[in-house]
Amino acid sequence: MTPAQIHDSTEQKMHKSVDSLKHDLAKVRTGRAHTGLLDHIHVEYYGSSVPLAQVASVGLADARTITVQPWEKKMLAVIEKAIRESDLGLNPASQGEMLRIPMPPLTEERRREMIKVVRHEGENARVAVRNQRRDAIHQLKEMLKKKEISEDDERRAQEDVQKLTDRFVADIDKLVAEKERELMTV
Repeated sequence: MTPAQIHDSTEQKMHKSVDSLKHDLAKVRTGRAHTGLLDHIHVEYYGSSVPLAQVASVGLADARTITVQPWEKKMLAVIEKAIRESDLGLNPASQGEMLRIPMPPLTEERRREMIKVVRHEGENARVAVRNQRRDAIHQLKEMLKKKEISEDDERRAQEDVQKLTDRFVADIDKLVAEKERELMTV
């Protein structure tokens, strides 16, 4: 493995950590409705657990209401139960062949709790990026020990990995700050 390959591999892994954070932050509820909120909900469908999006159409009625329209009428009750039992604290209302899910306004206390969750997720992502940096630097030191690269190449590669780490940590900080702003906006 060359230093360039280690750099590329590390960059890909760091990118995955940031993408994972984006996915996790999408689940954190703000005052506004968005369909991504229901992405992680699974329902029983003919004996197997499938994502909600595979059995129903999810949309927005307005800024504070999500609509879920199952493709099969008998799925309405199953979907409603799955949403109620999720950790989102939502209360869907059946309206004929459709579910309407109003977003309750967030209290100040709930917003503060959500910010703690967001900061925790951000810290987990930072730790993951730093672990990837540590692994890359370890690989570079092993290569130096085996005399596969020179000391200068190893130092340059370490600096590149550090720049990569700084860039991804800054991206994580930006994502966390944006989510905090979004949460505090009433």
